[in-house]
Amino acid sequence: MSRGGPLAGIRVLEIAKVWAGPYAGKLLAFLGAEVIKVESRANLDEMRAYGGVDIDSAPYFRSINQEVLSVQLDMKSDEGMAHLRAMIAASDVLIDNLRPGAMERSGLGYEDVRAIRPDIIQLSIKMYGRDGPLGYQTGYAPCFAALGGLNALVGHAGETPAGMNIRYGDSTVGAAAALAIVAALHHRETSGEGQFIDLSAVETLSMMVGDSLFAYGLTGELPQATGNLHADMAPHGCYPCADGQWISLAIADDREWAAFCATIGAQALATDPRFADAADRLANRNALDAALAGLSPEWDAEAMAQALLLAGVPAFRSQSSLDLIGSEALWALGAYRMVSDAKGEPRPIIGPGWRMTPDEASITRGAPLLGEHNHLVYSEILGLSDSEIDDLIARRVIW
Repeated sequence: MSRGGPLAGIRVLEIAKVWAGPYAGKLLAFLGAEVIKVESRANLDEMRAYGGVDIDSAPYFRSINQEVLSVQLDMKSDEGMAHLRAMIAASDVLIDNLRPGAMERSGLGYEDVRAIRPDIIQLSIKMYGRDGPLGYQTGYAPCFAALGGLNALVGHAGETPAGMNIRYGDSTVGAAAALAIVAALHHRETSGEGQFIDLSAVETLSMMVGDSLFAYGLTGELPQATGNLHADMAPHGCYPCADGQWISLAIADDREWAAFCATIGAQALATDPRFADAADRLANRNALDAALAGLSPEWDAEAMAQALLLAGVPAFRSQSSLDLIGSEALWALGAYRMVSDAKGEPRPIIGPGWRMTPDEASITRGAPLLGEHNHLVYSEILGLSDSEIDDLIARRVIW
């Protein structure tokens, strides 16, 4: 059933695990596509086991697979593969992030898939893409960030690189995958032609550090980790406050600096020649950060942030996960919503972060239980009878 949205009527088959591939699927589902995740009890998505009490209650899986349908299928059996090919024939897009060569060994390379449906769009996420001298390698988000050059730039000067949180690498790659699929759908709409999209996770992340590559080429200076420092702003960072809270500041010009000093009651900073103007503050930003870190532990982060905002200074208390889920403003925007799961129990879901008018997709489901939509796929899409489905379950083709 169509939920509306710009991708209403598009069916996506997702043979993907963990984060990047499923994240792409979730974004497409948020745009109205019908996204079907192919799973099996014998070959579970690892995210169903991360931090949860059972395979249907893992927080990682619940957050990454919202609004997606789940169908069980044994891809190791000939009969299961026959049903998978039937699903491909009924789909517009196929996503995979399996190990290099896995799809080809299963008879699901692009030429094989195109023989099933000539105008299909197939997207494959690999660490280095499918081809090339490193196409055989595989890895997870920390590998992408390290090989893409991000890890070396995260942290503070003179310290061991801190590396990227796993959320960043996979989510960035997944978002790039969704964008490429939308572009390919547009191409198919205008030309009738499907496409194969060979997405390299390492190359996607290396696009995030282009400024450092150009900087080295222009100046000859090796880029270093710079913590929270900004090329043109000082102070620019996160400073400790009372009760374990933190406040984030980004002061762009002399007017904001003067308002900042007046608001915090720091006349000594306002008259210090090292911080007289923007150029001086940049030249002496380490001393400036140290001075602010000496003052900020006395501040109430929320109260100070509000006072600074009223004075026209960009400042915000750093939010925790508990702060976010308790935010009335975000609930009011629809960032979080309550739905009923397959068991009839209420659960919160996280919305897409955008608003579309007039045709926004309806978002009413959380992440699926394993095999929750078996009957929908096998009966309504593939046309199997109830007795045929029961037989597949009994023989563990659906498993």
